[in-house]
Amino acid sequence: MSVYLGIDIGTSGTKTVVCRAEGTILATATAEHPSYFPQPGWSEQDPEDWWKSTVQSVRQALARAGVAGHQVRGIGLSGQMHGSVFLDAQGQVLRRAILWNDQRTAEQCQQIEQAVGGREQLIRWVSNPAFTGFTAPKILWVRQHEPHLYERTRKILLPKDYIRYRLTGEFVTEVSDASGTLLLDVAARRWCRPLLDKLQIAEDLLPACVESQEITGKVRPGVAEELGIAAGIPVVGGAGDQAAGAVGNGIVRAGIMSATMGTSGVVFAHSDRVQTDPQGRVHTMCHAVKGTWHLMGVVLSAGGSLQWFRNHFATPEIRLAAERHVDAYDLILALAEQAPPGAEGLFFLPYLTGERHPHSDPWARGAWVGLTVRHGWRHLARAVVEGATFALRDCLEVMAELGIVPQQIRLSGGGARSAFWRRVQADIYGQKVALINATEGPAFGVALLAMVGTGAYASVPEACDATIRVTEEIAPCPQRQAFYNRCYATYRQLYPALRHLFPELSRLSHM
Repeated sequence: MSVYLGIDIGTSGTKTVVCRAEGTILATATAEHPSYFPQPGWSEQDPEDWWKSTVQSVRQALARAGVAGHQVRGIGLSGQMHGSVFLDAQGQVLRRAILWNDQRTAEQCQQIEQAVGGREQLIRWVSNPAFTGFTAPKILWVRQHEPHLYERTRKILLPKDYIRYRLTGEFVTEVSDASGTLLLDVAARRWCRPLLDKLQIAEDLLPACVESQEITGKVRPGVAEELGIAAGIPVVGGAGDQAAGAVGNGIVRAGIMSATMGTSGVVFAHSDRVQTDPQGRVHTMCHAVKGTWHLMGVVLSAGGSLQWFRNHFATPEIRLAAERHVDAYDLILALAEQAPPGAEGLFFLPYLTGERHPHSDPWARGAWVGLTVRHGWRHLARAVVEGATFALRDCLEVMAELGIVPQQIRLSGGGARSAFWRRVQADIYGQKVALINATEGPAFGVALLAMVGTGAYASVPEACDATIRVTEEIAPCPQRQAFYNRCYATYRQLYPALRHLFPELSRLSHM
């Protein structure tokens, strides 16, 4: 029996899936790794911890699958995007990696836009404006604040590509993850030399950049023994976690989109050509499907808003869930469902950690708007669910302006596990939503890329067609859809009405 490994280096841990070529997942395993927060707004991890969690999860997954290491035919890599690993001439890590959710680089983002002559020019070159999460501003920060380390730097890698280096000894990335560095000419699918020149970043600091299904190297003998697999197994380019998750959900052709309601919310659309919003209200990046691109809208606190609500307002439900051995979210959502659609005129803005799309506003703050004496706990909960969903619709509306209208939206994340929240999404989006048989996300997606790269399938769409199928489809209710359209017209006026207050609210957080 031949098997394929998909390895996803996430923020909280590394997940490995073992699957067969027809898509059957034999086993999964996840090993956690820690984060470090040396200052407020800073977020770092030690790449050595990634390697340890990779070794642990691979060994555990193989053991659970009951397969031998020599049966592995290919490996695909995915991981958290935007992180930066600085290596010296001997390939040793110089400092902890700065992560995607690190906020220290606001000044460097401004410097980048000033260096190229403005935000519009930057979007023309790399299809995206500068965000603090991206890699390029991190490079500038290290150069300015830790020059002694920058002078010793010989390679800068993304998280999954550091694991590739440990596996194969090769310095390689691929186009989907490289799109999130802010240094890739997304349209041409190569490093943007004019931008590198403007920022005075030497191109040889960056790895080679290939397509996602290409073989980038083979597992070295000593490393193979550590992992419990055979030497010489090919490792393909893989993908950043969002593009990898899209492959795992079958978002590989026009007309099918995904809406992931996790801690953050992500709307992801396949595109056969480069489509860029001139205002930068959604990301445009290379897809993990060769010769294609994707648009992506990111809501920073989507499911995270419900998590916040649970942690601070649902102590009785948490206690009851523990007694009944059920998930507290199930109890919260069951009570939220008892409130009527629209929560009797109560709205929730889910900007608990600022917002990325479509507003690009780090000062944005969350709010309930419309409270009256009629409103109770159930209304508050329902407003949170609806507010997070309205925020994802904001991203869908931008994509619609660009001519991208889905025939089907595939759901994933915590918001897909609730039948109630699935119906709310169908009604608010005004589109058919669907569930699929594959639920392992990025790790499964890069396992499919490994199958393509090693010849099990001729293309990524072919691999998805053979392994992924729709298991449930929900159409919007016409009456609720019409009502939610009226609600949304009000919702989208709330941010502009409050925007000017948000910076002052931040200043008032301290005496």
